[in-house]
Amino acid sequence: MTRTLIRGRLLSFLRRPETIDDAASYRYEEDGGLLVEDGRIAAVGAYATVRAEAPEDVEEIDHRPHLILPGLIDTHLHFPQMQVIGSYAANLLEWLNTYTFPEECRFVESEHAARIARHFYDEMIRQGTTTAVAYCSVHKTSADAYFAEALKRGMRMIGGKVMMDRNAPQGLLDTPDMGYDETRAVIAQWHGKGRNHVAITPRFAITSTPAQMEMAAALAREFPDLLIQTHLSENHDEIRFTSELYPDAIDYTDVYAKYGLLGRKSLFGHCIHLSEREADAMSEAGAVAVHCPTSNLFLGSGLFPLKALSRREKPVRIGVATDIGGGTSYSMLKTMDEAYKIQQLLGERLNPFESFYHMTLGNAEALSLADHIGTLEAGTDADFVVLDAAATPAMALKMEVVRSLTEELFLLQTLGDDRAVRETYVAGKPMKATL
Repeated sequence: MTRTLIRGRLLSFLRRPETIDDAASYRYEEDGGLLVEDGRIAAVGAYATVRAEAPEDVEEIDHRPHLILPGLIDTHLHFPQMQVIGSYAANLLEWLNTYTFPEECRFVESEHAARIARHFYDEMIRQGTTTAVAYCSVHKTSADAYFAEALKRGMRMIGGKVMMDRNAPQGLLDTPDMGYDETRAVIAQWHGKGRNHVAITPRFAITSTPAQMEMAAALAREFPDLLIQTHLSENHDEIRFTSELYPDAIDYTDVYAKYGLLGRKSLFGHCIHLSEREADAMSEAGAVAVHCPTSNLFLGSGLFPLKALSRREKPVRIGVATDIGGGTSYSMLKTMDEAYKIQQLLGERLNPFESFYHMTLGNAEALSLADHIGTLEAGTDADFVVLDAAATPAMALKMEVVRSLTEELFLLQTLGDDRAVRETYVAGKPMKATL
């Protein structure tokens, strides 16, 4: 049995903060200790208490004065789009057709898929992201590369082979039967192997025929515990096109509902332009709207009403994500910085405790994985991140006048990036130092 005692300032959330002063929503230890045993947190609390109960010969790692939080979680991004990020286009559909689809065609080659997978996981660790939910390409080779690399690094990762059989280049099309068969093969090969989770992944209604949506529905019935991921209401042209393709549906959300894809395990990327009826339907189903702020701004898609959706009479569950490569940063810190600005434009406030809740416990709850990740509770996975709020000269200068945890978190969110991530622990192992 391997044991390590990690010392530092510990912060983790118990629930979503109601206000900036809601100290009961989180647990903070100024001098805290985490006892890690075989990849899990065995004990947590004040350092003196944990140290007294730990074995005499336990290895200690002291990260003071830095903050230790649960590993950051990204609930929506595209693994094959690492070389698409920063591509100039007017809007979503032009961006897909000009850059994204041609790049994803390359993932039929297993060597290319494996190379990008290595870079992808390096970047996750560099940014302090210990769990992510990714779209692979339509090719099974891409899913194989994604999950093989996750297994190699011992990370709890979620992903799926994209299903798409229309409105894309020939090299990116499967068929209803192929999408079903290959997704089933990916599930059999990878789901539950190591810490891997497979998600059922119809890209979005525009790129799947009714016949393929039926196959996605069949998979959802056969594997009710699996997450489902797709896109919804990102762009006005996309919404209009979807309505033309599915004229019998009440609206875009109803397309997914008709095929049994609207439920508590459903992750819908974007959801910027939901009607009241659609928001009600999502709330009643327990589905998750995934906010992708840097992508929404970069592609000019719109401003996501995070606060408005959260405080409705029928609230909608929320996740937050980078949406690489429409998104412009791999950093969840940068992601929440842009989320803050979007709420400012909408006349709302997003306080830093809410931001860090969303990056950790909030996203774990969105994935129905809060019993494994997103907290520093005893018995959960030892995935955590060490953050340095004085990581750059500008941050260090600002830290001279920071007087509270609130101010420190806001500084990390506003100016932080991968340089603020001192170390990323995966199943108790420091990973960033090995990059």
